[in-house]
Amino acid sequence: MTFDDEIDYLEPGQEPDGDAGAEQGQLYEHFRVEVDRGQAPVRVDKFLFEKLQHSSRNRIQKAADAGFVHVGGRPVKSSYKVRPGEVVTLMLDRPHYDTTIEPEDIPLDVVYEDDDLMVINKPAGLVVHPGCGNFSGTLVNAVAWHLRGLDSYDPNDPQVGLVHRIDKDTSGLLVVAKTPEAKTSLGAQFYNKTTHRSYNALVWGNFTADTGTIEGNIGRDPKDRLRMAVFPPGSEVGKAAVTHWRVMERFGYVTLVECILETGRTHQIRAHMRHEGHPLFGDERYGGTEILRGERTGSYRQFVANGFKLCPRQALHARTLGFVHPRTGRQMDFTSKLPADMEQLVDRWRRYMNANNDITTI
Repeated sequence: MTFDDEIDYLEPGQEPDGDAGAEQGQLYEHFRVEVDRGQAPVRVDKFLFEKLQHSSRNRIQKAADAGFVHVGGRPVKSSYKVRPGEVVTLMLDRPHYDTTIEPEDIPLDVVYEDDDLMVINKPAGLVVHPGCGNFSGTLVNAVAWHLRGLDSYDPNDPQVGLVHRIDKDTSGLLVVAKTPEAKTSLGAQFYNKTTHRSYNALVWGNFTADTGTIEGNIGRDPKDRLRMAVFPPGSEVGKAAVTHWRVMERFGYVTLVECILETGRTHQIRAHMRHEGHPLFGDERYGGTEILRGERTGSYRQFVANGFKLCPRQALHARTLGFVHPRTGRQMDFTSKLPADMEQLVDRWRRYMNANNDITTI
């Protein structure tokens, strides 16, 4: 279980009061992370702020004051500076939620399957992994059901299962490892950036060029913990991220682009495109549900509103996925066509701009 899978540790119960929390009895581990080798000394409250999706720095400091933040098995203050190799844990005075993954009969679109892995075409709206507010009904639960007859597959074993993830409201291709060997091999390919992944996105605005590259660290937005922000490359905030893009079709006010990921950060395409002034169409979290380009007429506003209803999510689809098979060494490449909501949305824009004689196709 990773930090991003968890809920805000202070949301379900009350905030700690003084030093009482650590002295009232047994503490239960909720979070654990080992500090990376290359991590420069940094305050533990700042370190956890970067790791915990739904927590403010103030809440983390209160938890430390209550004796709930531990390093090396001992409570530390907010000002403690973590160092490479140290283990940071969050110990609370209540048991952890039961995150056991149970098989659930949820339909899956399996594109490919063999003894080592399976490639799935995920629909928009399906959460990938149990986490905040979604402890069932996820893709992982569906995979557990699909593989329930396979004795060697344990959905609660971190050595098998999902190799990477995509957002709930993003559709497209994912690979699942059935064996520890397959997950190790595929994980190494993602880490070494030898996989091939491309996305199709409909974004607001036009581009002056036909291709480009966006570079900028991605980290939690300090003003909105559910959103990612872009920071200067090489800065101490966030992680390095690179997105290559290519214009596929221009519709004047919106553009269909192909995005190729060099890295795989949380919300990478969504954050990078917003940073460049091109939020994804329909992406409420990043400002894409406003009418950012176009005309002031009532008919145009209605046209866009109908588009939001037709595709009520960020218009983003993981279209291609390529990797080397962990057992055979053969190159495997998969392509998924645009889902119906995005296909219809793009076609509506195509017809609208054709009617207005303002379209360029590349």
